[in-house]
Amino acid sequence: MRVGSKRIAIAATLVLSLAAAPRAFAAVRTTVNQVSQGLTCQCGCGLTVANCNHPSCSFSVPLRGEIEAMISHGETREQILTYYRRKFGEKILSAPTTEGFNLLAWTMPFVAIVLGAGFITLAFTRWRAAPIAPEKFSAPAGPPAFDSDLRRRLDNELKENR
Repeated sequence: MRVGSKRIAIAATLVLSLAAAPRAFAAVRTTVNQVSQGLTCQCGCGLTVANCNHPSCSFSVPLRGEIEAMISHGETREQILTYYRRKFGEKILSAPTTEGFNLLAWTMPFVAIVLGAGFITLAFTRWRAAPIAPEKFSAPAGPPAFDSDLRRRLDNELKENR
């Protein structure tokens, strides 16, 4: 086997192993924190269930217990989030889904950035391309006119003040 063939074989093995890596990490067990990061606490704090800062919160504390029981029964993160989405509606999710009308929540910021950048680029190119009227802004053709009499007076005053 030639050196070039060995390098290709090593590169192909590396690419295939990197492609299989996400599947290997998906087999890792779901934790309460992973699931509760995807749910918004309904006590009014505006944080996720994992980050609710009320020690005796009437919503997040019992919910974490329910999530732990669901995980112990073998449910995945997606199954648990789907259950709570059906129970409480879209408001329970900490991030909008990528389907239906919620797709706008994901795409509109990027569309706005692209449109804004296009508008700024268009404005700058128009400002740069705008012709300057020669009668409004005429630069002097050469150095300013020099009066030799004023120069002599200046030299004399400088000599007297020394």
